[in-house]
Amino acid sequence: MRWLFSYRRLHACSVLGMNARNAGAILGHNPRALYPIVDDKLQFLELCRRIGVATPAIYAVFGRHGDLRHLEVTLAAGPDLVIKPARGSSGRGVVVLTGAAPGGYIRHNGAIATADELRRHVSDILSGLFSLGGRPDRAILQQRLQTHPAFQRISYRGTPDVRVLLYRGEPAMAMLRLPTLESSGRANLHQGGVGVGVDLDTGRTTRAVWRGRSVHRHPDTGEPISDRLIPDWRALLAAARTVARATGLGYVGVDVVPDLAGPVVLEANARPGLAIQSANGIGLRGVMERIDKKVLSPEC
Repeated sequence: MRWLFSYRRLHACSVLGMNARNAGAILGHNPRALYPIVDDKLQFLELCRRIGVATPAIYAVFGRHGDLRHLEVTLAAGPDLVIKPARGSSGRGVVVLTGAAPGGYIRHNGAIATADELRRHVSDILSGLFSLGGRPDRAILQQRLQTHPAFQRISYRGTPDVRVLLYRGEPAMAMLRLPTLESSGRANLHQGGVGVGVDLDTGRTTRAVWRGRSVHRHPDTGEPISDRLIPDWRALLAAARTVARATGLGYVGVDVVPDLAGPVVLEANARPGLAIQSANGIGLRGVMERIDKKVLSPEC
């Protein structure tokens, strides 16, 4: 009967489960015809450009294996960049370079990647190894954003970002995602990053989770994580809201990097996960019900 007790406890806490997310939030609010807008990062970046939302600069796009002959020239011109698949997910296929080195290029973890290794990696991207559905893809060479000074002591060799979950165009929850040694410097919870809840009203961090358990300090730096102010919080929320409404998706996660020049939007996700509830210690179902009342009220 333990499962029944757990179900009742989760229900009492207004936790949104996977089935409810899929059947209600995603199928009910995200028309499939709109998925390509966010599933294809190039389409998404073009949308952001049209609506005036800042995104990382694109240095090059490789769409065919024949384009690989230009890779070394592109890398030599700007070796501080990110290589990613246009249709990748969960951080798969992303390579972060921080500069040139004898024999190749420096990865964010300090390892050296040779030109041949990077050529093979881009070839894998083009073949669809990391793409949704395994279909042929394009490789994006993009500006690498720097870690904001506010996060230097709670981030390990990578750039943190903020996932804002929006429902009916309104921010429902947010979490700061911190890179770790285990995540290889990527701000992705599936790969071992830390998820930190953020109070929507104040922009301050609250509780944190790492690998399914509550933590109070960064696992690598040992620095306290809670009660830290997210820079330019109101502008960050405004950017996320603008992007969500432009996509037409009613349930969407928007990833934003606090940069010294202001918030920079990385990408959006039409199927955002539910770990954000653990990071905040709050159930999504109750939050979504309150937004429903606010948006659907006759007085609105």
